[in-house]
Amino acid sequence: MIMIICVAQSNCYNATAAKADVGVILDLNQTIGKIFKTCISMAIEDFYYNRSYKTMIVPHFRDASSGAVAAASAAIDLLKNTQVMAILGPQRSIQADFVINIGDQVRVPIVSLATSPFLSPKESPYFIRSSWCSASQAKAIAAVVKNFGWREVVFVYEDTNYGSGLVPFLTEGLLHSNALVSYQSIVSPAAGKDQILLELYKLKTMQTRVFVVHMLPALASHFFQMVKEAGMMEEGYAWIISDVLTSLLDSVDSGTIGAMQGVLGVKAYIPKSEDVKRFTKRWSKRFHKENPEMERTELNVIGLWAYDSITTLAEAVERVGVASPRFKKPIQSWNLTDLEAIGTSNNGPSLAPLIRDYKFKGLSGDFNITNGQLQPSAFEIVNVIGKGDNTVGFWREKYGISKELKPDDHKAVHSAEKDNLRGILWPGQTSIVPKGWEIPTSGKKLRVLVPVKKGFTEFIKVGRNPETEAVEPTGFCIEVFKEVMKSMPYAVQYEYFPFEKPDGHSAGNYNDLVYQIYLENYDAVVGDVTIVANRSKYVDFTFPYIESGVATVVPIKDNERKNAWIFMKPLTTGLWLTIGAFFVFTGFVVWVLEHRVNKHFRGPPMQQVGMILWFSFSTLVFAHREKVKSNLTRFVVIVWVFVVLVLTSSYTANLTSMLTVQQLQPKINDFYYLIKNEEYVGYQEGSFVSGFLMDSMKFDSSKFRSYSSLEEYDEALSKGSRNGGVGAIVDELPYIRLFLSKYCHKYTMIGPTYRTSGFGFAFPKGSPLLPDVSRQILNLKEDEKMLRITNPWLGEEGCTSSDGTVMTSESLNLDSFRGLFLIAGLSSSSALLAFLSIFMCENWCILTSTTPIKQKIYGLARVFHQAKDSILSSTEATTPGPGGIEMAQSPAISISCQEGMFSQDEGYSTTEPATPIHHDT
Repeated sequence: MIMIICVAQSNCYNATAAKADVGVILDLNQTIGKIFKTCISMAIEDFYYNRSYKTMIVPHFRDASSGAVAAASAAIDLLKNTQVMAILGPQRSIQADFVINIGDQVRVPIVSLATSPFLSPKESPYFIRSSWCSASQAKAIAAVVKNFGWREVVFVYEDTNYGSGLVPFLTEGLLHSNALVSYQSIVSPAAGKDQILLELYKLKTMQTRVFVVHMLPALASHFFQMVKEAGMMEEGYAWIISDVLTSLLDSVDSGTIGAMQGVLGVKAYIPKSEDVKRFTKRWSKRFHKENPEMERTELNVIGLWAYDSITTLAEAVERVGVASPRFKKPIQSWNLTDLEAIGTSNNGPSLAPLIRDYKFKGLSGDFNITNGQLQPSAFEIVNVIGKGDNTVGFWREKYGISKELKPDDHKAVHSAEKDNLRGILWPGQTSIVPKGWEIPTSGKKLRVLVPVKKGFTEFIKVGRNPETEAVEPTGFCIEVFKEVMKSMPYAVQYEYFPFEKPDGHSAGNYNDLVYQIYLENYDAVVGDVTIVANRSKYVDFTFPYIESGVATVVPIKDNERKNAWIFMKPLTTGLWLTIGAFFVFTGFVVWVLEHRVNKHFRGPPMQQVGMILWFSFSTLVFAHREKVKSNLTRFVVIVWVFVVLVLTSSYTANLTSMLTVQQLQPKINDFYYLIKNEEYVGYQEGSFVSGFLMDSMKFDSSKFRSYSSLEEYDEALSKGSRNGGVGAIVDELPYIRLFLSKYCHKYTMIGPTYRTSGFGFAFPKGSPLLPDVSRQILNLKEDEKMLRITNPWLGEEGCTSSDGTVMTSESLNLDSFRGLFLIAGLSSSSALLAFLSIFMCENWCILTSTTPIKQKIYGLARVFHQAKDSILSSTEATTPGPGGIEMAQSPAISISCQEGMFSQDEGYSTTEPATPIHHDT
């Protein structure tokens, strides 16, 4: 027997239906959350009214008005304590992001109306977006811009993921429509009245007059009231709002609607069917009964999407059924978090695919969910007039913009004519279409303060127009500032003010100059102002437009080309001594190898010593004429000639460099020499360098002397510390390079260089102009424009390299030729060792004789001293002479290896050879 339980309003439900718990997470403090709740409750009642189903959805509402953490906590509570089969919501994108991750882990479908493109159903298998993604409206907005022929728009959005999510899609859509986003204005959701007005005044100075606004109603309500106050809801302006704000205009207060008169907007189109009309009446009656404090609230498309979402979920639950148990618990039960202890849903894996691909005819029209995403169809274009919005046209991707919604079988014809839309009332209560841009004539002029200085006018010089007496500064810094202002995405009007006393002199140093911004006397400082830490406490600096650092300039020594001994400079003393030693050693080796076989290396002792020195040194100019006979000698000479060739080439090259390259040797090589010798140091008047020398370098301030021009620098350095001048000038690199470009033959820069942040323009703290100016400076530095500005004013660098190093030629040292001498030494030593080995083998009998060592050495010396050809001729000593009579031994026989050659008593034989006997024939 089927039991029927009848409840109030005569709605009857099947009492035997399985209970399907569903969680609903809403922001019940907001109007949209209350609209959702009423629509969801009515959808459940309508779905089960007078029908017999096996399952029945039971909603469990949770409030997430506290934020993302509250939404995540509500989701965990619903999963753990209620074991819900699915969760509907939350409505805000930042909250949905948390809940979607939880749903993926426990395999529970999350059906949310969050519209942010950052949430992708493709990446989360259990996430179903039952609303149109906000990215889908980008093409519709671009079509509106193209329809009126506008080429540039300013995109204003709130500083959240929801706001920034539309940026890439709108930019791309406008590019396809031959338009572009000329500027992006980001407004914080917590921005106050002054901050919004400051941003609006900046937008007001731009040439672009078309603004696209992408904000949630809470911030948009405050923003448009400030727009009205800033005078930007007048003729010539065009404002376009995105779909969420347009769809929720009914929930905006009347004051905001009054400030938005003439605004265009796009929103999802909902067919006005009879079902929708009947439901709207029922909903209005019930909503105001449940929320009597809410006076003016209308049903919108988001409420209808919530209604259709519950219908889809109920149908899917009916098909899948309710599993028991609902969750599969983890096997391990210790050390688990609340989320891990929940386990995974037994219904989710079969329920999610049904919802992710579902299509039916709902109250909102064709409710088509494909791959987890509700597919958009047509956008309605509305114009805010009076107390609400007025439809002026439609947009579909297939047909473009039209006054009436085209049927599906209509021929697709895109058109960009302005009359494709119905009559529009623009801001200023005019029907004239804004042209989209205007040369700004209103707006506050920027008060720019410039320094006054006597010297270094290449950087900045204050002059006046002789007719109007207006301040007209010139110089490198001014040219950079003008180029930056010219390239800004909006027009900035400015005028210059000199920082001077009534007598025309400077009113203070650069710290005083920058402090004027902190005192709110001026809006910017333009000049050669260095970015330093103590100044940044009071102002904000732009990105540096020229790099800088602190370095030292000193006089140079007299030119070393006047030195009579400069020919010795190419090589160090150690290298000279090494070369001389190798000359003697190589000559000795050659003499040893050639003495026995070459007559040129024989003779009196002094002649042989001279030959040793002559032969090796003559190879310097390859003037040796003696022919060598030994192969070992040839090997040694070949290697030595190569060594000499390398040495002479290196010497010649370095000597040439020393004689031709300008030698800029500084008189002072070390900055600390100045401190040690109590030298006077000069710096530029008004610069921060004096403080740097005292604080960082611990320099005595009594040794400081300030100057204000390049000529004064030159005069002071020429005099020197002892004659009323200075021993060095300490200044920033841009000034030093300018100074050296004129006096590079008298002075040079020494290290070290202490890096600073460079020159920048100063603005008040938090100035909205600062990011745009810095961005344009970066663009300028990456372009050739900066080079074209720099060269005419600062010129090209003179005698120094870019880092200030001096061009010098140093003496060559032994380390540069260590390998070369190693090769020469090994080759000569190897040849000498080979010769000695052969010589010892040939005279082995002398070494093995029983005579004393002294006699052995003497005998070997006699053998070495004798020419080798005379020794060989001694073998003919016993050859029969004429007439058969044997000839006596030659003189060489006395030192040959014959039996009885040595006498134990007499020693080495010195007997003269017998005179040959000649017989008369």
